[in-house]
Order: sequence, then C-alpha cells, then structure tokens
Amino acid sequence: MSDWKDIRSWSRDEMMTRVARFKKLQGSDGGLPDSPLPECRRRLFNVLGFQPPETGNSPVGANASAKPAIAVAEGFNLGYCKAKPGKGPLMHNHDTNETFIAMTGKWRCEWNEGDALEYVDLDPYDVISFPTGVARRFMNVTYDQPNREHLLMFIIGGNQPQAEFTPAAMQRCEAYAQGQAPRRTSPARAQPPRSRARGAKGGPARSALRRTQAHRAGR
Repeated sequence: MSDWKDIRSWSRDEMMTRVARFKKLQGSDGGLPDSPLPECRRRLFNVLGFQPPETGNSPVGANASAKPAIAVAEGFNLGYCKAKPGKGPLMHNHDTNETFIAMTGKWRCEWNEGDALEYVDLDPYDVISFPTGVARRFMNVTYDQPNREHLLMFIIGGNQPQAEFTPAAMQRCEAYAQGQAPRRTSPARAQPPRSRARGAKGGPARSALRRTQAHRAGR
C-alpha cells in the first residue's frame, strides 16, 4: 500500500465513481425484520459503503446493502431514511457508533426501553450520536405535514456494520407475522412530555399525542 502522503492524481472518470446523485439513488423498503410492520414503513438509501455483513442484519437491510451508490469500504457508511410521520424502525442496536442528522422535517430519536425510555426531537441539521450498546430508534414526527415524507441521514462506523433488534422488537415482529398483535404506539408518543426529555433547542419535547390532538382540533 502506498503512503497516504504520496499525492495521487485521479482522472475525472475515476472520481465520478465516487459521486452519488440524490435523484438517482435506489432505495429499498425491505430486508429487515420490522420492514413489514405498518408503523415501520420507510425507505432506506445506501449512499456510501454498507457492504453486507458476514452475519446478522445490515442496518439498511439485505436489499439496499447489495447496491451501494458508492461502493467503498473505508471505515464508515452513510445513508438516508425517508418516511412519513409516525413511521420509523423498532428499537435496535448496532455493533458500531450510529449518528443521525435530521435533513428535513422533525425527527424523534428514542433510546432505552420501558421505564428508562428517553427521547429528543431533532430539527433540520440537528445531530445525535449513539454509542454502541444503547438501544435506539427514530421516527418522523412532522405531524403538521401528514402526507409528506421527510429525510434523515445516518452515518454508521465500520465496513460491514450489523444491526440487532431488541427482544421486545422481535416479539412485536413475530406477533405481527402471526396476526396476533395490532399496531403498537411508542411510549414516547403515548405519554405527555416529561421534564427530563427535552427538544433539540432545550425546551420540553412535545408528545406526538398532543400534536395529533392539536392537529385534529384545527380541522
């Protein structure tokens, strides 16, 4: 391997293999355990990296991991999620760091489960970075635009990162597959805001339930 200090000259054709045009990205809405669930409907775009892991789930699912827009393996991966309000993955974890950046709309990022649940809302260009070992999920909460999809960017470390869903999330997937469970509401959506859960600008995070009630009252 040549030393990185040795300046290389690349042709335009070579560099264009590392350019991804957003309008040409090919997304996928399948390939993960929670993909069939109505509350989890989303489209994942493998922009850079995301080679299929040797075992387990790819964070973008088997379908998207097979067709990165920029197929490199240089220690990190980058992709987008597009979803309508109320949609997002179930609680899961990765074997490396995961960072979220809201690009459009408002996104709720939750971590922990049960009584330990916490969340924060991100406005465009706000960032949250999750360490390995913390269960997390995200959801579009732009409820004043009910029919519009919004965009979240995610950056995940490693060349072949793995995703693993929590036991509670897998139980939900199995129950849905067997037709035994209706759609469940996230605890953060069902409860009023708590003083310890604050929005990206420091104010109390407004619950999705109150958003929905306010939206209905305005009709």
